Amino acid sequence: MSTKKNILAGIVGGAGYTGGELIRLLIHHPGVSVSFIHSRSHAGKTVRSIHQDLIGETDLKFTGEINNDIDVLFLCVGHDEAKKFLEENKVEKKIKIIDLSQDFRLAQNSKYETRNFIYGLPELNKEKIRSANNIANPGCFATGIQLGLLPLAKAGLLEDIYTTGITGSTGAGQALTTTSHFSWRANNIQAYKTLTHQHLGEIGESLKQLQRKGNIDLSFIPWRGDFARGIFISSQITCTWKIEKLIGLYEDFYADHPFTFLSQDVIFLKQVVNTNKGVIQLEKVGSKLVIHSVIDNLLKGASGQAVQNMNLMFGIDECAGLNLKATAF
Repeated sequence: MSTKKNILAGIVGGAGYTGGELIRLLIHHPGVSVSFIHSRSHAGKTVRSIHQDLIGETDLKFTGEINNDIDVLFLCVGHDEAKKFLEENKVEKKIKIIDLSQDFRLAQNSKYETRNFIYGLPELNKEKIRSANNIANPGCFATGIQLGLLPLAKAGLLEDIYTTGITGSTGAGQALTTTSHFSWRANNIQAYKTLTHQHLGEIGESLKQLQRKGNIDLSFIPWRGDFARGIFISSQITCTWKIEKLIGLYEDFYADHPFTFLSQDVIFLKQVVNTNKGVIQLEKVGSKLVIHSVIDNLLKGASGQAVQNMNLMFGIDECAGLNLKATAF
């Protein structure tokens, strides 16, 4: 791939966790130049004064203005804020949009004025993403759960699914709440939004896209964990297939997807933290199949996947700018 920086990118909401990760990825991306980073609360400040790990890496400053001299606009804003931003700011039709909020993920919300948003899970919609002008980036829990279940949906094996997942404190965003304080999180876990999590809708639509027949009932209990980043999912179904056949199913399904892997060994969070990888492990006991999946909620679950989608939209190497190393220790 050419190293010429020919994609001009703008970022809205650059001060938060996902915005910060996106900045880190794009300023080192071989094919991207960052035109502006929008933040109303930090306009005029240097990016490195907020994301202090970027000292020596960028001289960019936050701005309170946007311009239309860009090729792609990333919306790293809170839920219900992306649509409001587009209502309040003129973004020319020629500019591709990648939205990291939940505003356009569901089919019923995927059309906004003349824009049509494609659900941006590459392992599900890669060809649609290649020709898309607007992307609704998936949620972090939704990404982790779907990576574990998509091959089973394609094989028509899903009916009753029981899922639990634990996420780090960065999944709650940067704004402080009682449950994101260190003194609350330390040595503590908690279930929340039991059976009602906001990502259930997008997961259901994706699974039905591959498995159109029969009812799929997903019961999901998410947990707040005592760590900063990462998501660990465990889903359980009843399945009569032998483990060898299931392994073949997963390996075939993900053969053309460079960031998703099936492991024959026990998996853990540190394999994926600071990477755009999704790693899956299968365990079979009798007729019960457990699917474990791990991702970094800020990368494969947000900003890394957004860059992966951008690469596909502009016809460049899908892995460009995403050659990242796990923290490991």
